Amino acid sequence: MTVITLPPDIEGPLAEEARRQGTTPELLALDSLRERFAPSSVTEAAPEESEKEGTLADFLSGYIGVLHSSEHVAGGARMSEDSGKKFAAGMVKRRQERRL
Repeated sequence: MTVITLPPDIEGPLAEEARRQGTTPELLALDSLRERFAPSSVTEAAPEESEKEGTLADFLSGYIGVLHSSEHVAGGARMSEDSGKKFAAGMVKRRQERRL
């Protein structure tokens, strides 16, 4: 095993990016190094890993679903109809309220 000492100008951004991605600096660095120096092993390993882990939908199966608005609003809320117009009208109303 080789130990690599990172200078502060690399360590800081690496740690920040790892935090943003929800991973560790070590795993992020390993993934980046594999991508750069062993690209064929990454593509070969990916199908096996994805088969074991399943899809994102499988992972989130207990947390996602469908809700029909008619269960809460008579006739349905129809939230997807004219959403652009409704958004624009809301922005105009908000702007007018600020002027008062």
